[in-house]
Amino acid sequence: MARAKYDFQEIENKWQKTWEEKKTFAAEDNAPKPKYYVLEMFPYPSGRIHMGHVRNYAIGDVIARFQKMRGKNVLHPMGWDAFGLPAENAAIKHGIHPAKWTYENIAYMRKQLKRLGLSYDWERELATCDPDYYKHEQRFFIEMLERGLAYRKKTTVNWCESCQTVLANEQVEDGCCWRCGEEVVLKEMEGWFFKITDYAEELLADIEKLRGKWPEKVLAMQINWIGKSEGAEIRFPLLGEPEEIVVFTTRPDTLYGVTFISLSPEHPLARKLAEKAPSLKEEFEKFLAEARRERRKIEEGDFEKKGLFLKAYAKHPLTGEKIPVYAANFVLMEYGTGAVMAVPAHDQRDFEFAKKYGLPIKVVIQPEGEELSPETLEAAYEDPGIMVNSGPFSGLPSEEGKQKVIAYLEEKGLGRRKITYRLRDWGVSRQRYWGCPIPVIYCDSCGIVPEKIENLPVTLPLDAELDEQGRSPLPRLSSFVETTCPKCGRPARRETDTFDTFVESSWYFARFACPHAEEPLDKEKVSYWLPVDQYIGGIEHAILHLLYARFFTKVLRDLGYLDLDEPFERLLTQGMVIKETYRCPKHGWLYPEEVSPEGTCLKEGCGAKVKIGRFEKMSKSKCNVVDPNAMIERYGADTVRLFMLFAAPPERDLEWSDSGIEGAHRFLQRVFRLVIENLDNLKNTAAYEGKQDALPPGLKELRRKTHQTIAKVTQDIEERYQFNTAIAAIMELVNASYDALAKFTNEKEFWPVMREAIEAIILLLAPMAPHIAEELWERLGKESLVSDTPWPTYDESALKADEVTIAIQVNGKLRDQIRVPAGAEESFVKEEALKSPKVMRHLEGKEIKKVIYVPNKLINFVAK
Repeated sequence: MARAKYDFQEIENKWQKTWEEKKTFAAEDNAPKPKYYVLEMFPYPSGRIHMGHVRNYAIGDVIARFQKMRGKNVLHPMGWDAFGLPAENAAIKHGIHPAKWTYENIAYMRKQLKRLGLSYDWERELATCDPDYYKHEQRFFIEMLERGLAYRKKTTVNWCESCQTVLANEQVEDGCCWRCGEEVVLKEMEGWFFKITDYAEELLADIEKLRGKWPEKVLAMQINWIGKSEGAEIRFPLLGEPEEIVVFTTRPDTLYGVTFISLSPEHPLARKLAEKAPSLKEEFEKFLAEARRERRKIEEGDFEKKGLFLKAYAKHPLTGEKIPVYAANFVLMEYGTGAVMAVPAHDQRDFEFAKKYGLPIKVVIQPEGEELSPETLEAAYEDPGIMVNSGPFSGLPSEEGKQKVIAYLEEKGLGRRKITYRLRDWGVSRQRYWGCPIPVIYCDSCGIVPEKIENLPVTLPLDAELDEQGRSPLPRLSSFVETTCPKCGRPARRETDTFDTFVESSWYFARFACPHAEEPLDKEKVSYWLPVDQYIGGIEHAILHLLYARFFTKVLRDLGYLDLDEPFERLLTQGMVIKETYRCPKHGWLYPEEVSPEGTCLKEGCGAKVKIGRFEKMSKSKCNVVDPNAMIERYGADTVRLFMLFAAPPERDLEWSDSGIEGAHRFLQRVFRLVIENLDNLKNTAAYEGKQDALPPGLKELRRKTHQTIAKVTQDIEERYQFNTAIAAIMELVNASYDALAKFTNEKEFWPVMREAIEAIILLLAPMAPHIAEELWERLGKESLVSDTPWPTYDESALKADEVTIAIQVNGKLRDQIRVPAGAEESFVKEEALKSPKVMRHLEGKEIKKVIYVPNKLINFVAK
């Protein structure tokens, strides 16, 4: 008999067309069925999907299809995070408008995603660069402005003079602009901010609602980023000056150990003090400039600590001592008050600074049972201990002392108890073109005036031309800038900054619930669908996107659009797709196809031996990428999906393997043949519905394997998302089915039992490899789509084995195995085990001292 041909191209095209025509995956608003909303982080339309996308979307698709088969009303949408710098850069490079580049990429990537057979409700598709989307965002901004949650202030930004634009921190490389290479300077500019700090405590407290449902690593990163600190705000009067230096400290117990004050170079008082001493002014400006240049290193902790004595002194609030004041490069203005009380004996950073500049070190906390001396300290002692040299507080445990010192400061009016946060307000202004316009107007008479709601959207003009330096054309576009004041009607000018693209991605998941609504959000539909039951994306978004989305959800709640506190019920952060690198000594990095099977360079007939490097994240810069299109053409979408799901658990990095994807393809061919080559017998029978006990032993085993597999795959997908072990279980059932074909075809109930096994294989495989599952389901004579078929259930009575294999050990070493009834008593198993000649040979001449029996698994004779 000729082997059945698995024509994946024809099968996949057929079923993708069928799903589209039948609108198989359209979600139904407010349906009586339980809802399930699964969402992968939407992509930037860069032009091509990569293997990281494929993995992310395959994981989401399994969950969506599984929940649909479990009877849920599933929402599984897709859209495009379409504003941002890459479009502008492409426009400059290729002489094409960002809008044209973006929409062409969306069309291409949509086609790619459909080719993967992903179960999206395409009627809900949205793009954030569409005015019908961002007009609602502009409305949110105006309402936030009215509530004081949006405001404008001066701030220090990364500025590239050459490109005439602000740069995000990520766009500064070694202190230079990532695009033109010019040195980046810190510049004070007016900008728009969202008051995320108003929600700091709630963002922190609500993390507890996410425990057990979000990865602990993500929660820990957010807790650290919010950075709640409890301590004291303490005032140090400046000697000879009217001002005070206000510091915040979490260690008021070390107050008596202060030997100097450190100010941020950007603290207004630092400049004022420097300007009072003429000889310092120039030196201070140089110090400030250097600190700004080193800002990135300072934030990362990789820098040399430097200071500048400002020729000023503060008065210690408790001892009256004269404390020198320094500008220090490691003190950042946006953290705390921009001023630090320095306690060298009990803070490592202060210790290193004091050693460098010869400043005093005072021990005020002693570990129990030890005695530290400033002269012998090799590092700061930062742990709790007993307070010493601390006036009336000496002898107190440091933790108790913290509270006593704070109470004393409050009583004397020298300080107060305070909570601070590391979190800073979110700067949302960008001096770029391809973004959502900020809907405010500047009027000489009325000041800052929001655009009227009825005038939204403030549309980004598509007739703007970008210059070669990448500067935004908006400030020079009179047709955009020149307008009238919504309040007084006089001539006015528009804001030319656009929003940070994180604003669009902070609420898109809510718009998917009602993408065609006239209002920003349809409360009834949003209340039905939200929160997202399962969100999926990379851990690199742990802080910014996920924190901003949580913040925006709380804001929309307070504006009356939502009735929930958290947007995402569960979060899965998938690992990266990694591959080894190839490097030719002559041609540098090589693509996999540029390396021969023998490991030599194929470029320009080179023939040099290629060095194979370690596995790294797939990237174009190192050429270790695999094109999804090429893999789909060669093996089919089902194979690519199956390999991505089988090669590693979702949260782990996936090592790309050519042999692995070939193995996945061979498995699908095996499944195809199993059905097609036995179709005549399978189509003429129904799946077995009788009792387990009525079957002969061989068929009992096959049916037991079927129901064990259903139970395992259900649990692996529903509870743990362990798709790799679920697929492994299906593979075992396929093997068991082939074994049964070789042994039991003459048994009376063989084909009904085989039909039941094969139906289970197809249904269990459907979320992972949906096209082949649909095809085989139809070939079996089924009229419904496999996508619309309920998930299989398992028979509890079929799961239990009639017999089990018992391992027999003598002194812990395996000597034989026997089959006994499941749940057999120890005495019976012992008797049967001692009948084994192999066992008796190893017990000969020895006395059995002890018998260890593990029911249904092993028996061990301990003998001497």
